[in-house]
Amino acid sequence: MNGQELVERAESAAKNAYAPYSNYLVGAVLLLKDGRVYEGVNVENAAYPLGVCAERTAISRAATDGVRPGDIDAVGITASPCGGCRQWLHEWKVERVYFRREDGSIADYAPASQLLPDTWNLP
Repeated sequence: MNGQELVERAESAAKNAYAPYSNYLVGAVLLLKDGRVYEGVNVENAAYPLGVCAERTAISRAATDGVRPGDIDAVGITASPCGGCRQWLHEWKVERVYFRREDGSIADYAPASQLLPDTWNLP
């Protein structure tokens, strides 16, 4: 799957987001190095800080199946990832990040650490 295809699949997944407060539906699709695919969506909560971003739900789903940092080849997202998700993408060593820009074009970052300079790296 290329970046365009990943983002389009993320846009399809976003239809399942639970965003009754913002109505901002976000989807993310992970492509693993072994070919498996995981989707995630944002899930909001009335206690606003308790919501979960699409990237984090996709990674959490994958982790439940034993996926570990370095196993993810690429992610497609419907929008630019927030700072917290940029840290997650960095820590999970995602090799390629694609997302839909406001002008409709597809952003392409490789590796994810390009999205977040001066990342946190614990020993």
